[in-house]
Amino acid sequence: MARSLVTPAMLPSKPPTDDHTILEQRILHIVGQLVAELRPGSAAAGISASDSLDRELGLGSLERVELLARIERELGIRLTDHAMASADTPADLVRAVISGKPAAVDALPSRLPALDAASAAPDSATTLIEVLHWHARHAPHRPHIFLRHEDGHENTITYAQLWRQSITIAQALHVRGIRQRDTVTLMLRTEPAFFPCFFGTLLAGAIPVPIYPPFRADQIEDYAQRQAGILTNAGTRLMITFAAVERLASLLKSQIPTLSAVTTPDELVRAVPLDTTTDTPLPPAPIQGLSDQDPALIQYTSGSTGEPKGVLLTHGNLLANIRAIRDGLDIQPDDVAVSWLPLYHDMGLIGAWLSSMYTGIPVVILSPLTFLSRPARWLWAIHAHQATVSVAPNFAFDLCVNKIRNDEIDGLDLGTLKVLLNGSEAVLAPTLTRFLDRFASHGLRRDVMRPVYGLAESSVGLAITPRRESVLIDRIAPDFRTNGRAIPSETNDALSFVSCGSALPHHEIRVVDANDIPLDNRHEGRVQFRGPSMMSGYYRNASATRAITTHDGWLDSGDLGYLADGELFLTGRRKDVIIKGGRNLYPHEVEAIVADIKGVRKGCVAAFGVADPSLGTEQFILVAETRATDPAVRTRLEQDIREQVTDALGVPPDSIVLGQPGVVRKTSSGKVRRGSTRDAFVTGTLDRGVHSLAHQWASLAWHAIRGRLRGLADLVLGTCYTAYILSLMAVTVPLLWGLVLLGRQPNTVRRLLQRAAKCMIGFSGCRVSTTGLEHLRELGPAIFVANHASFVDVVVVLATLSTNLRFAAKGQLTTYPVLGTIIPRAGYIPIDKSNQADRMEGAKDVVAALANGESMFVFPEGTFVRAPGLLPFRLGAFRAAAETGYPVVPLALAGTRQILPADTLLMRHGHITVTIGHPLQPRGHTWKDIVRLKEDARQFIATHAGEHAG
Repeated sequence: MARSLVTPAMLPSKPPTDDHTILEQRILHIVGQLVAELRPGSAAAGISASDSLDRELGLGSLERVELLARIERELGIRLTDHAMASADTPADLVRAVISGKPAAVDALPSRLPALDAASAAPDSATTLIEVLHWHARHAPHRPHIFLRHEDGHENTITYAQLWRQSITIAQALHVRGIRQRDTVTLMLRTEPAFFPCFFGTLLAGAIPVPIYPPFRADQIEDYAQRQAGILTNAGTRLMITFAAVERLASLLKSQIPTLSAVTTPDELVRAVPLDTTTDTPLPPAPIQGLSDQDPALIQYTSGSTGEPKGVLLTHGNLLANIRAIRDGLDIQPDDVAVSWLPLYHDMGLIGAWLSSMYTGIPVVILSPLTFLSRPARWLWAIHAHQATVSVAPNFAFDLCVNKIRNDEIDGLDLGTLKVLLNGSEAVLAPTLTRFLDRFASHGLRRDVMRPVYGLAESSVGLAITPRRESVLIDRIAPDFRTNGRAIPSETNDALSFVSCGSALPHHEIRVVDANDIPLDNRHEGRVQFRGPSMMSGYYRNASATRAITTHDGWLDSGDLGYLADGELFLTGRRKDVIIKGGRNLYPHEVEAIVADIKGVRKGCVAAFGVADPSLGTEQFILVAETRATDPAVRTRLEQDIREQVTDALGVPPDSIVLGQPGVVRKTSSGKVRRGSTRDAFVTGTLDRGVHSLAHQWASLAWHAIRGRLRGLADLVLGTCYTAYILSLMAVTVPLLWGLVLLGRQPNTVRRLLQRAAKCMIGFSGCRVSTTGLEHLRELGPAIFVANHASFVDVVVVLATLSTNLRFAAKGQLTTYPVLGTIIPRAGYIPIDKSNQADRMEGAKDVVAALANGESMFVFPEGTFVRAPGLLPFRLGAFRAAAETGYPVVPLALAGTRQILPADTLLMRHGHITVTIGHPLQPRGHTWKDIVRLKEDARQFIATHAGEHAG
């Protein structure tokens, strides 16, 4: 099923020269011409073969598209996409030309035959695993993914193939020691291995963490620093990457304490061969019993307005969002999707791939580099597959208008498109008009364009526009910037905002003021939302989760906007707004003004505010990249910026910084990181430049060595501390056991255990801080529940609570030495929490104990795992409380996991906090009452334990 997307006119006919010196001169001449056009007044003759295209010549990714196109036309050569990503100097380009292929004439892509109508997975599916397994059983040979390469050839992946390969990955992960709720980082490109690695991680019970791979060798240090923070926050256990970056991944390993190994997909499955046969029964999933409340993905935000945070999404979150998108777009069984969006990004991963998998429609996937190198490939993929649905951010539509020549799309037909989504960044009205006008002659209808709004915290989608003849653009009076009221206006200076539509089915959007009070229509405020797609929280960052959560369950998006006739119009990001003398200035508006000024690098402008306590307002700072080096030219450019910004906004910038290419910080997707640029400005590191590649690798090597030394020191200290604790136990446990054997009454044994626990905590040197003890005054019989993260938990609870508690102990513990004696003599109740009906074996004994006036203690998770976070709570303890009418007292334990995590004997000294909540009174004994009681306790524990409520 191989077709080419390259038209004859896309390639030149001149053969490249064989003389290396002449070839280098021709390349330098082409580079010099482009630099001179982009930087008027500069001398093209001064460029050398070793100059960095980015740092010294100022050629970003979009300029590279033009540069490679010129080289191909001039030299009659076809360069690979890799050349665009990896070439850093003219010398690299020379080598790329030498290894390139002569220009060839490729046939126009023909229309591929349409597939039979798809069948969507049933809405009863509760996990992504169930969805894939359903398709693999009901349509095993149906094409699921067409993975399209730069030459137009495709890999076809069926549902059965993906299931079998995912099972093999899961088995290999188990061999590597990956357990339930461990995090596995996927640092992979858009390649066949990504898909089974993602589902293999889920099938192993672990949590996939996709992150973007490095593309530019000259930016390796900044990449490594950024990813180290993400990997540390994720607590990643294993990284799966591709061979080309194993060296970088190995250096990262020494900086990430939890990272046990770095491997490639091929190396991972070497001991477990991939099963791609189709004549044997489908193998079962290795992990069983997952629910819609189990984690399915940690999606790290781009960090365009701050440091990245990991958005934890459950299977239920993702499936709710996918179903809402399906219903909102009215996806039909005969639809076909096309996407070039990266698979580490929510729009590419969830919006394009996983949504297509659920609905059963085929999806054609290109790599982002394939699109950026030759944007026409995206449109030709739509043509070839008669696609009906596609999606892209706003800049992509402008790129198609500006970089695709007419002769590249001769014969192109976009008439099959029904839905073309524009989202992920600000949707600009002029962009939509230009794109629709440019491709109307190729069958593109105006009603296909659908602006959308979403964010990772809502899985991916939140609002969508209805199908209509043209995009809804709201023109409002310019005094909106001062009074926040969106009054319709048709004057020449009116502001324009594009509608993002209304909330997806079963979701809500509101606009509120600073006190969370909903605003009237056409009043600007903070955009908040809620619904089943809403994230569980930021992974291992409870404070960040609390910061955006209201008391009634709404989440703050961080965006500003207004509602009009039920539709949302976005106006900016709240954290980015610059407040200058009572005026609200919007960075994207300022940056658009500056970007149009001759001499400024487009897309390389950052506007932000810096607090000025002496004036009681903010300084208005502008940072713009320029290639100009002549002082007179730079002075004139600065004056032009100041004049045009002041004329347009009525407010002059306090400071204008003209920097060399690279000073404006950006995300992997090219978005300006205003927060990081502001931080660099404040700390005086804005113009630090980019170090040489050798310097960066040396820096990484030093960090790696330092990380290994820290790891060795931790190991030595941990070993010594563990030896001390074991020697302490060797003395105390036999003595305790003997005293327990002598004890005749359970109450006596329980008091003895409490004293022993206090002694152990005291001698361990671990500090325990307890809050909320006042909630236990005058408390009668109750059932205490807490999160379970370590074997240390029981000791901490015994040492903290003076109440004469009876523990509900896991029945398996009665078979252990020592514990098998202590549990029955202390009157603890053995229970079995594995019952699929969610009823604890032994629950009747718990109810009887409560009725007898005794307090009980239960770990509702039933067990604990190495990875942080709450496991699903069993209902048995809450049912017992509801039946007896006694309160539930939630306890949040923090710090025990760090002292002794699962699957290790190595202990570490640490600080433990115990937070005791208000007793929760049962309101009845119905199913809803029991579930409410459980959720209230779980929410308290999740908030105060410092771990996500996965």
